[in-house]
Amino acid sequence: MSRNGSHGHPTPGAYVGIFTALMLLTALTVWAAFQHLGIWNTPVALAIAVAKALLVALIFMHLRYSPRLTGIVVTASVLWLAILIVITASDYLTRSWLPIYGR
Repeated sequence: MSRNGSHGHPTPGAYVGIFTALMLLTALTVWAAFQHLGIWNTPVALAIAVAKALLVALIFMHLRYSPRLTGIVVTASVLWLAILIVITASDYLTRSWLPIYGR
């Protein structure tokens, strides 16, 4: 039995609700794309994308109703991705410190 007391699957009403939320978030994405938000363009777009990804992963991929081990694996995967992004960004951002020989 899952954490919410049901049989481990969302109801049809939940699917409709999540679909509606995804459509609203998509409309918000389109609206935000046409706004001049300055330096906030990327953070707003990423926040909307993360919200949509969470809805899809939790409901349509049934992560919300999965065993705890699945949640641990997903969390570890996201943390590993964050580590790889930090390492890549640190390499990219420190390249300007290297001297350029031959000029």
